[in-house]
Amino acid sequence: MSRRPRIGSKGKCSLCKSTFDKSGMTRHLQSCMGRTQIDDEESSKGSTSLFKFFHFIVEGYELPEYWMHLKVSSHARFGDLDSFLREIWLECCGHMSAFSIGRDELSMNKKLTYILRPGMELRYKYDFGSTTELTLKVVSEFKSNIKTGEVEILARNDPPQIICSHCDNLATRICTECIYSDAGWLCDDCAEDHKCGEDMLLPVVNSPRTGVCGYVG
Repeated sequence: MSRRPRIGSKGKCSLCKSTFDKSGMTRHLQSCMGRTQIDDEESSKGSTSLFKFFHFIVEGYELPEYWMHLKVSSHARFGDLDSFLREIWLECCGHMSAFSIGRDELSMNKKLTYILRPGMELRYKYDFGSTTELTLKVVSEFKSNIKTGEVEILARNDPPQIICSHCDNLATRICTECIYSDAGWLCDDCAEDHKCGEDMLLPVVNSPRTGVCGYVG
């Protein structure tokens, strides 16, 4: 994909609404989530119902400016995580997808709790033609007495500030013909005069799949 000048990679914590850069967010969430975590000593008292979760950081492979921190139930299946990633970042034409650890592909029907441990890294691919690839790292495993859905966003990057290939304005459109050159990123004004025409343009969206296939967010 073409060169894309950007202005930082920050995001907002969904728990406290504070803003941090990418590296700072991981450290912050470990502290911020502590308010809802239950340690082993307290859990042994049996005074409350506890639920186990994994803390993931997910980012675009070779596009790490797109990232999310996720809280995922340990009893969710890989298919649940797949559905979430499709909905929030990827789905365009119903393509196939897969999770893997090393060379081993993981069953979508398998529960996360039987496979994952803190520190593990996974690879995810959506669409085996125009592939969008993600990396997932299990940051931690924790217990909470607050039951949420199968997958919850803890933090997500703000939309990257991508500069138009032809001027200093922010890009709002992508030409699918020119995306691999230095001419593919277009502001509204430059898009009007672009030689490839309106039919070749896609919107700039906050996703590592921006500009790929027919993805419009």
